[in-house]
Amino acid sequence: MTHRPFSAAILPARLGFRMPAEWEPHAATWLAWPHNLDTWPGKFTPIPGIYVQLVKHLHVHEQVNICVNNTEAAAQLRSLLAQAGLDLATITLYEIPTNDAWTRDYGPIFLTRLQHDIVELAVTDWIFNAWGQKYSPWDLDDMVPQKIAAALHLPVFAPGIVLEGGSIDVNGCGTLLTTEACLLNPNRNPSLTRAEIEEYLRAYLGVHKILWLGEGIVGDDTDGHVDDVARFVNPTTVVCATEDDPTDANYAALRDNLRRLQKMSDQDGRPLQVIPLPMPAPIAYEGQRLPASYANFYIANGVVLVPIYHCPQDQQALTILRQLFPTRQVIGIACTDLVWGLGALHCITQQQPAADRGARLADGNR
Repeated sequence: MTHRPFSAAILPARLGFRMPAEWEPHAATWLAWPHNLDTWPGKFTPIPGIYVQLVKHLHVHEQVNICVNNTEAAAQLRSLLAQAGLDLATITLYEIPTNDAWTRDYGPIFLTRLQHDIVELAVTDWIFNAWGQKYSPWDLDDMVPQKIAAALHLPVFAPGIVLEGGSIDVNGCGTLLTTEACLLNPNRNPSLTRAEIEEYLRAYLGVHKILWLGEGIVGDDTDGHVDDVARFVNPTTVVCATEDDPTDANYAALRDNLRRLQKMSDQDGRPLQVIPLPMPAPIAYEGQRLPASYANFYIANGVVLVPIYHCPQDQQALTILRQLFPTRQVIGIACTDLVWGLGALHCITQQQPAADRGARLADGNR
């Protein structure tokens, strides 16, 4: 893969753009309605109901934008949502075809900047290659950021390298959290060094400091996305998934990540406050360990939606997150069936930050 050299004139960071933290105000949440039966083999039937529950909790706090494959699918979904008693005035369907449902990873990563007291919005469109070309086809998914940007009349910055939204987490103040297992995997950007990848993250997401964790959790087919491992909950606080059972397959990797975080600091040199978050009891389907984690929560306006798995650790995780988000409702959503697709709530959502309008960039809009 050949990477384009940077043009300083159109780099988002040079133009004052940054990736906001997830807890900053949203204009909307983006989803792609599930349709790929192969994603949940033998388990697809309950999946639309989980999405309805997700939309039900979101649409009272913010707009919900949903990608559907065609007009027929849109009509069926409107009927389903209406039957569930949802207010369709706060739900917009876009006929943007997808291969799969993992909007976090292939969807647009939005940026904002403050210009003359107006918050402007832009989109970054990274290459999506289905987590190292694991599942084909992925051509429709890779086109989603451009189509959403066109629908919203937003400028697009295309870095020209592979990156998934679930592989990064930011505090909105200049610090980004990621894992070596994913971003340095040769199935993503084999020609780039760690330093070169960091250069792209700084240039296109407006971050200054990059914190590297090690491995992800067992069963994660993304090669270790950070949104199953550790998440910022405010500018200086991170929750970190931990496993107390030394015989569990996740024990060593999660202990290593915890130790790393406890030695890390933010962009201003302040030590991070690190809060352990328990792992759920192991979940397997047909002998396969699934990547169940409470860290895969989604922060929206007024609410935090947390995957739960019908085990004793659910209540402990919800209690911790309620203490960390005292001004938001923290709601558990049963995800035992959803995680059979190898992802949970954060994986299927993508936030659109609140803004006054799209940026007008003569030299950066393409």
